[in-house]
Amino acid sequence: MMLMELRERVWRANVALPAEGLVTMTSGNVSGRDPDTNLVVIKPSGVKFEALTPENMVIVDLDGNLVEGDYGASTDTATHVYVYRRRPDVMGIVHTHSNYATAFAAVGKSIPVYLTAIADEFGGPIPCGDYARIGSQAIGKEIIRAIGNSRAILMKQHGVFTVGETPEAALKAAVMVEDVAKTVWLALQIGTPEELPQEEVEANHDRYQHRYGTREAFTK
Repeated sequence: MMLMELRERVWRANVALPAEGLVTMTSGNVSGRDPDTNLVVIKPSGVKFEALTPENMVIVDLDGNLVEGDYGASTDTATHVYVYRRRPDVMGIVHTHSNYATAFAAVGKSIPVYLTAIADEFGGPIPCGDYARIGSQAIGKEIIRAIGNSRAILMKQHGVFTVGETPEAALKAAVMVEDVAKTVWLALQIGTPEELPQEEVEANHDRYQHRYGTREAFTK
């Protein structure tokens, strides 16, 4: 993959964050890994989303060292590269503070599989990891420890991280996390939802991942 193409894709995914209502001001970020060079394209630190361009996306190596860019890399770079080093299947990572999902993170609660949409995208509960300090590898270590097979994890008292085979797939997971978190929160105001049986979780996840055509658009 040409790095300029990846810069374009990561830029588009970053500017989608405020458009989807997942971030405010300069919070949140998207990165993508180039499969040929293992270099990582990530949002620059402290730059407003409306000022982002493909050209000012920052390129770092898997140790977080700056390779190219006029700005410093995101303050979450250490988290992103830690996950990439330990998950060769992950080629895109998104971090948000979206309201409903982060509300679950604030109280340290995972999101059970109350909906087929959760089974479809995540294949199980959306876990909540323990608190970890921002700016080092601590969050990355906790993501790897706690995320399991999910595409998403809530980090206690912090926010949301999602992973995918592409930046676009990670973005889709971030949108889905917020959507299902909102629905679950609303349901909890009415009563106590029932979790789907495990066999239904597995059946829905298999159908969505392997026989549902629109998924292909986010994994290429």
